[in-house]
Amino acid sequence: MAVHPKEQRIILKYADEPGFTPDIDCYMKHGGYEMLKKAVGMEKQAICDEVKNSQLRGRGGAGFPAGVKWSFVDRKSGKPVYMVCNCDESEPGTFKDRQIVHKDPHQLIEGIIISCFATDCAKAFIYIREEMPKGAEILNQAIKEAKEKNFVGDNILGSGYSCDIVVHRGAAAYICGEETGLIESLEGKRANPRIKPPYFPAVLGLYMCPTIVNNVETLCNVVHILRMGADEFAKIGRPNNTGTRIWCVSGGVKRPGYYEVAGITLGELVYDICGGPKDGRTIKAIIPGGSSMKILKNGERFTGKDRDGNDYDWGIEDIPLDYDGIAAAGSMSGSGGMMVLDDSVEIPVALANLMAFYSHESCGQCTPCREGSLWLKKITTRMVHGQARPEDVDLMKSVADQIEGRTICAFGFAVAWPVQSYLAKFEDEFREFAERHSRMDGDRTAAKELACNH
Repeated sequence: MAVHPKEQRIILKYADEPGFTPDIDCYMKHGGYEMLKKAVGMEKQAICDEVKNSQLRGRGGAGFPAGVKWSFVDRKSGKPVYMVCNCDESEPGTFKDRQIVHKDPHQLIEGIIISCFATDCAKAFIYIREEMPKGAEILNQAIKEAKEKNFVGDNILGSGYSCDIVVHRGAAAYICGEETGLIESLEGKRANPRIKPPYFPAVLGLYMCPTIVNNVETLCNVVHILRMGADEFAKIGRPNNTGTRIWCVSGGVKRPGYYEVAGITLGELVYDICGGPKDGRTIKAIIPGGSSMKILKNGERFTGKDRDGNDYDWGIEDIPLDYDGIAAAGSMSGSGGMMVLDDSVEIPVALANLMAFYSHESCGQCTPCREGSLWLKKITTRMVHGQARPEDVDLMKSVADQIEGRTICAFGFAVAWPVQSYLAKFEDEFREFAERHSRMDGDRTAAKELACNH
């Protein structure tokens, strides 16, 4: 895979380099584990301070500052502290962590051990989804190699610090991407998310002990923060949006794939790096950060004031490609799974596809989500199968509004946001679609009656 000039590869620097392999000898030839050697000679708080000062934000979805999350952990409770690496990557449209695991697993192992050392973690777990069997195999081999070099296990590099890593394969449930649902699954229970408070992982996490949950990409960044220093890392990208970000681009573009960038706009990624829409097509809309994020319609304007109080007026191509830029446009960067919809896509059909997924993946713990997601699936399925009703558009919005904010975890938002934003941006298309398909159903019914009468 050729690297585009506008990419700024740090985490993926060697991922597609000819001859680079996932074994430990290759990794060490490229400077691997040098930062772990540096880390065990540092004060633990100094490492935590570097991560906090780098302004690194979590790459898994919410974008919460990693260093701040680490500071919440209760290290004086007398209980062991655990580190959980979220490698579930179940958000549709997202496939970046898979690339890291398959192509450069030791980078992740090094990031985990440095993070565990800094936060006094006794043990680390990599929670990987069932559909990544090869990834689990690669990680187990990498951990074995790292143990042989004394980078994992007892008395790491003679520091007196010991930490093991366990690869745990999940059962392929979307809800396990939510950190407390993941923890429940890791404990061998049904993955029902926990109520927060009191079950904040930093206080009551795995086995009711203090727990840090970080994404694969987040933990890899820790290696590079130590290598270049917090100040240099913070210069990459925009303030409050530091470092690079790996974006997975799929759908109606000429060059779908994964790209590591910083400080560019959405238009630069979609049009310059990904080549724009396919021949003969135009871009209709973009889902910026995975299927649960609110959709952005091509042609609309995004206006308001930025963090510094300056006015902005953007088209979809002008949106800064980071947490704050996409949030200012009314959506979220989420897990970085960008899906481009061209003019061949019927929005009601796309929404029906999503609702079928979310109704299937609801854990069923909360009534609004369990029942509401199924209702939305039934309405959208009926709509695309020629049985739409004029009132369906208003009914869908009503159901989505009653799910949002009424569930234990953010899954309710994942169900509601696509419905709300698709209807808000494409209401005319939904109403025209409903009218057209309800008329088709009526025509079929009349034809059947006519046939029966004869």
